Amino acid sequence: MQEHQVSVDGQTHPLPDPFLVLATENPIELEGTFALPEAQLDRFLVRVEIGYPSEDGERAVARRYRVRAEPLDAVPVVAEADAIRAARELVRTVLVTEDVERYLVAVCRATRAHPDLRLGASPRASVALYRASQAWAALDGRGFVLPDDVAAVARPVLAHRLLLDIDRELAGATAEQVLGEVLGSVPIPMPPRP
Repeated sequence: MQEHQVSVDGQTHPLPDPFLVLATENPIELEGTFALPEAQLDRFLVRVEIGYPSEDGERAVARRYRVRAEPLDAVPVVAEADAIRAARELVRTVLVTEDVERYLVAVCRATRAHPDLRLGASPRASVALYRASQAWAALDGRGFVLPDDVAAVARPVLAHRLLLDIDRELAGATAEQVLGEVLGSVPIPMPPRP
């Protein structure tokens, strides 16, 4: 997909711009499915865990099937392609200072040296963290990234890219815990005093 095309049955199809992949993962039953290799997981910008809805939310989901066989067919377009491209360009203009950039890269590099991990964040993960931090700042209405923005998106951007040492995983450690340790150990850049 990074080549902006896909091949199906030996035939290549160009992808539209913008192109977005959303995927679901059921962590319960793995029979008949295969875990994605690390290199493929590294291509997903974020992983978000949703969990179960509230009782009222679950009833609302079930109720949608009373009206139509497939409720998702009625989901309206919420943003046209031009608006998505414009938002993408706006996010690219959000300033990342050298200090924040150093912090962001230091967080990723610290995962590579953490003793509980056998695979840390890749350079692709640094790019993803950079872009997601810019987007987080833009969503907050700012034209610049703060270290807090980096920390806010670090878990959804990095956790699925990390592989725990098998002994640590068996002992109950999680990638999210390791990221918490990393974020607590990497010095946060402080703004210069006037």
